[in-house]
Amino acid sequence: MLFSSILFLYFFLPLTTALYFAVPKKRKNAVLLLASFVFYGWGEPKYVLLLGSLVLLGYGFGLLIEKCKESRAKKLFCISSVAVSLAFLAYFKYADFLIQNLNDAGGFGISLLHLALPLGISFYTFQMISYTIDVYRGEAAQKNVIDMAVYVVMFPQLIAGPIVRYSDLAGQLAFREHSLHEAALGIRRFVIGLAKKILLSNQLGELCSVFRESQEKSVLFYWLYAIAFALHIYFDFSGYSDMAIGLGRVFGFRIPENFNYPYISASITEFWRRWHISLGTWFRDYVYIPLGGNRKGKWRQFLYILTVWILTGFWHGAAWNFILWGLFFAALLMTEKLWLLEKLKKSRIFSHVYTLFFVMLSFVIFNAGNMGEAFSDMAGLFGAGRIPLVSDEALYCLRSFAIVLLAGGIGATPFVRDFIRTFKKNPKGAYALNFIEPVGLTALLLILTAYLVDGSFQPFLYFRF
Repeated sequence: MLFSSILFLYFFLPLTTALYFAVPKKRKNAVLLLASFVFYGWGEPKYVLLLGSLVLLGYGFGLLIEKCKESRAKKLFCISSVAVSLAFLAYFKYADFLIQNLNDAGGFGISLLHLALPLGISFYTFQMISYTIDVYRGEAAQKNVIDMAVYVVMFPQLIAGPIVRYSDLAGQLAFREHSLHEAALGIRRFVIGLAKKILLSNQLGELCSVFRESQEKSVLFYWLYAIAFALHIYFDFSGYSDMAIGLGRVFGFRIPENFNYPYISASITEFWRRWHISLGTWFRDYVYIPLGGNRKGKWRQFLYILTVWILTGFWHGAAWNFILWGLFFAALLMTEKLWLLEKLKKSRIFSHVYTLFFVMLSFVIFNAGNMGEAFSDMAGLFGAGRIPLVSDEALYCLRSFAIVLLAGGIGATPFVRDFIRTFKKNPKGAYALNFIEPVGLTALLLILTAYLVDGSFQPFLYFRF
């Protein structure tokens, strides 16, 4: 089931919310769990059993880890739990990749499994691992299996995150405040996220599709595509995160932020503090720091950065272009740590241009269907292959999508947020917003509904990861 669907907006969500607030506090998590399994099973009923099995295994391992007094046994249970979670992920996501590469390298002729990737498995696997490691590190194991299950499968962030650490949510599973004010803030955040998806991401995705189908490529068209996809993936994923955070707030949860205007960054280092924050902090806390972080010298630190970014790339997809994407960022981050960061501080304009340039290049690699397409797209950006600088189709697309590109560029900065905050500082402005905001959000929701009724199906990009 999609957040951006009539079924979810006007049937599932109202019924779930009404039932949730109708039951007493001690039953709210049970309602949320039932709704989450319905939400997940609506599109993939056969994988509900897989999800339930992972939850039960994690629950059992958590109790065993907490119960153990002997450190070696405790560590063994922790490693076993992590290994089981990763085994499920590896089987469904990476088995065919491994088989294909074995066949290519050694001509083995092993048949591919052609497994369908369970939605959200990369996200809920990492949440399951977070729970196990947090318990191993001293967090109290969850004794209530329903509360444990809600942490892993809660539908607002089940499919595409944010990846929430167990230690951040443990207290909220047992006790959280509910109010009309918090619910209203959550609904506002949800509608804004939905608008990002439908009005910006989907339209920018159309431009990317036109580029892919075009037989009239030019350097201008390649750069239009690079800019459009960078904005497309940002509004798609940050829009989903906004919706997840908003829905969580409706149900009393404070889910951590996942994006903080990454395109205003002045370095790649800063970019990754602002982009997909939950994934970056997960790898920092569960891989980079345990390996040794920056405590064992510069070259060991670089080895750990390389390890983290190979894993980050591979987490995104079972294809070589994702590994290349990870290596690309590893090289940039190591270069910045060696000498470039100090240089970037001298010119704010150059640092922004540098960051946006390399981020756009990275997303061209990221969105390629294979390595050949990745190298072809990169070459096209710089005019290789005797392609023209400009084509009629590129100019037509530039004119046709100029407004959405401009809106996307402005929307990717804090300009609108800062303008509203300044407006609120004026008492008359704050008073006016009390009337304008609900009317505006209602009108926006009606417009979005019209798009959903009339529009074509466009799933969230991160559903495939």
